[in-house]
Amino acid sequence: MDTDAPGRSDHPVEEPERAFFGRRKGKRLRGQQERRLAELLPSLRVDLPPGDAILDPRALFPAMPAPPEALWLEIGFGGGEHLAAQAAAHPAVGIIGAEPFVNGVVKLLAAIEARALRNVRIRDEDVTALLARLPDACLDRVYLLYPDPWPKRRQRKRRFVSDASLAEIGRVLKDGGLFRFASDIDDYAGWTLVRAARCPVLAWTARDARDWTRPFPGWPGTRYEAKALEAGRRPTYLEFARRPR
Repeated sequence: MDTDAPGRSDHPVEEPERAFFGRRKGKRLRGQQERRLAELLPSLRVDLPPGDAILDPRALFPAMPAPPEALWLEIGFGGGEHLAAQAAAHPAVGIIGAEPFVNGVVKLLAAIEARALRNVRIRDEDVTALLARLPDACLDRVYLLYPDPWPKRRQRKRRFVSDASLAEIGRVLKDGGLFRFASDIDDYAGWTLVRAARCPVLAWTARDARDWTRPFPGWPGTRYEAKALEAGRRPTYLEFARRPR
C-alpha cells in the first residue's frame, strides 16, 4: 500500500507525466471498424484550437437539439460501455470521452452509431493537453474509471492521478462538480485518497464507512469491473466534490 500520509507539507508536488504510456492499438481492426474510424470519428473528434487558445466545450455539440444542460468528461473510457450508457440515459448532457487506444475508440463508435447518440464527442489523444485548454469551471462531472494501476513501484509515476492532475481536474470543475474514481486495485484507491486529501479544492463526499463500496447512482458497470468481480477483487468507488471558489 502507499504509505504517504495525507496533508504532509514537506511532500513534493507531483508533476504530470507528459508522455502517454500504453498501447495505441491492439487487435487488427475489421471492415466496419475501419469504416467508422474513417467516416464517423472525424465528425466527433475534439481538436484543439490553434495556438494556446482556450476550447469552448459547449460548442462541441452542434448535433444536440439544444445546448447541453451539463458537460461531463470521461478520462480513459476503455471500451466505452459506461460512456455510451450515460449518454443514452442523459441525452441533454454533453459528454466528452478521452481515450488514445484505437480499439476502445472503435467500440464506442459502434455504440454511438447503434444508439444514434448525438451528445458524445471523442478526444482520441492523451487527455492532458485537452484539460490544459479547457476554461475554468466548465465541467459538471469528471470520471476516471479503472485506470491502468501501473502496480510496480518504479511505474507509479505513470499513474494518471497525481497532485498536478487533481489540481487540474479541480480547476475545470464547477463549484459542486463531481470527480468520480473507481478501481479494483486497493493500492491505487489509497494512492488517490492520499492525493485528494492534500488537494485543497476537492472534498471526499463519503458519509459513512460503506460509501466507498457502493457504486455511484445510476452506475451501469464496466467490462473491467465485471472482470474484477469475476476474479474476486472488490471495487472501490470514490467521489469528490469541487469546493466553492
